[in-house]
Amino acid sequence: MQTSKYNIVSKVKDSEQWFVVNSLSGQADILDRATYLQLQKGDESNPELVENGYLVDPVQEKKLFHEKYLRFLDDREKDEIQIFLVTNYSCNFDCSYCYQAGYEQLPFTLSKELIDSFFEYIGNEFTGRRKYITLFGGEPFLNALRHKENIGYIIQKAAEYNLEIAAVTNGYYLDEYIELLKGGKIREIQVTLDGTAGMHNKRRYLKGGDPTFDRIVHGVDLLLGNRIPVNLRMVVDKQNIGNLPDLAQFAIDKGWTASSLFKTQLGRNYELHECQANHSKLYSRLELYQDLYDLLKKFPHISQFHKPAFSVSKFLFEQGELPAPLFDACTGTKTEWAFDFTGNIYACTATVGKKGESLGTFYPEVTKNIPAVEEWQDRDILSIPKCQTCSVSLICGGGCASMAKNYNGTMNSPDCRPVTELLELGIASYFNE
Repeated sequence: MQTSKYNIVSKVKDSEQWFVVNSLSGQADILDRATYLQLQKGDESNPELVENGYLVDPVQEKKLFHEKYLRFLDDREKDEIQIFLVTNYSCNFDCSYCYQAGYEQLPFTLSKELIDSFFEYIGNEFTGRRKYITLFGGEPFLNALRHKENIGYIIQKAAEYNLEIAAVTNGYYLDEYIELLKGGKIREIQVTLDGTAGMHNKRRYLKGGDPTFDRIVHGVDLLLGNRIPVNLRMVVDKQNIGNLPDLAQFAIDKGWTASSLFKTQLGRNYELHECQANHSKLYSRLELYQDLYDLLKKFPHISQFHKPAFSVSKFLFEQGELPAPLFDACTGTKTEWAFDFTGNIYACTATVGKKGESLGTFYPEVTKNIPAVEEWQDRDILSIPKCQTCSVSLICGGGCASMAKNYNGTMNSPDCRPVTELLELGIASYFNE
């Protein structure tokens, strides 16, 4: 017997206890000092350490890894596919941190012919697979007559194909689109607020500088009032994180958090394609969660608005078990694809519209770069050498392929996650009793 290579062992933050998490065996425990020392020594006299897969026969552990890897691949083949459709790269906002700011204006416009080709392609390519469409931009809900007619046509065609529609929007023209949305099969609408009015309007303003907060809030009210689910996103960095308690209280006072149709996410502002003007305001993943941990202790009402994941800590707390091992965190070309109004096909939203990243076309003709698609589809922790010796690989899953390529020059490299440190914070936050 020896200690499992997938044990994640560390001290719970602000505590005299330790934890062990093992995603391969699916077990997690909080340990007192005596048990922690037994585990560190590989003491087989404690049967729970063996039963929970923390002390293992390496041959049997390798066999279990192989079994769960094959199960992961089988399950993923049955997973629902999220299909992004970028209707344009233009926007009525001039946000201070827009990662698409450097995208060139293209001599293409959305058309019914392209929309028909899109639905024909996804019907043929993903036949028999569960799927839904997410409208993306730029800003997909621009208030121009021809564009609005085309969005209505997409919603109509999706209903004909019995597909749900989601959308990622800045929320400014929701009033103008509400009737179209009411007539569709809408899964959710993601809307961004970067804080309460003063903070939000400093960051997310119209071209020309006019504020946007009040109209977005009105749009959220409209959606919820018409029983359309809302996913409210706050893009956070060091400039606005201190406003999170106020935004949480605002949402509570509005009654949004009491609705079963309302959920939230925090999106970390980070460098993707275009350089941020003020890199110093950006958080690393760990820095963000360290500040969230401190804010939750000081302002517990935040948890009514948003419960941070802290890696798998939230899942473990709410479900009472660990998620299945994650052999691949990248969804691109597996359970996510992105299509744009120029007729190009991309792996995901991190690459869509980026020069050199197209994997093929669906309009005006169908083409596919098979070697490029296979490179995406073959990437997982078994193709990344560093992941094969990493204890957190089955939770990290190798991270984002696009970010790995941006930073390291190749997709078959890791975009590492600070899993151990996030678990230290999350277990302290969710299991403090």
